[in-house]
Amino acid sequence: MDAPDGIIFRRPTEADYPTVVRVIDDWWGGRKMDFLLPRLWLQHFTGTSWLAETTDGALAGFLIGFHSPDQSNVAYCRLIGTNPNLRQHGLGRALYERFFEDARQADRHEVHAITWPGNKTSIAFHRAIGFEVQTGPGTQNLYGVPAIAAYDFDREDRTIMVRTV
Repeated sequence: MDAPDGIIFRRPTEADYPTVVRVIDDWWGGRKMDFLLPRLWLQHFTGTSWLAETTDGALAGFLIGFHSPDQSNVAYCRLIGTNPNLRQHGLGRALYERFFEDARQADRHEVHAITWPGNKTSIAFHRAIGFEVQTGPGTQNLYGVPAIAAYDFDREDRTIMVRTV
């Protein structure tokens, strides 16, 4: 699990919550996204999540995820984000590699993630690291990719992606 130069990885704590939630909307290009990460994620899922910082302590990225209590084969990435100024250097991949290793250690063989089908950057990134976009019942072509309309909140479309680990 190589790390990009000058990046330190650690488990997040609840004390990291204000720093993480403060950057979400900006890192997602101004879309209102902070509601997707209530504080409970950094109260109850820190042992399966990761935070990346620069050597001076600035937030570089995060991955918030968990091992499904109901699907013993599945780990789920709730949210991954990297500082836009640090992209294209392997940071997102490095966060996921740590999460994949956690999943393997817990005998999980699939990692699931979702994204808005209009987020071409997210879909391309996930495909590049081995995720497959899911098709099948309920999916339709939205923004040029298979997705489920009104998947979340009865209004938010989502593309479902799965990777075997």
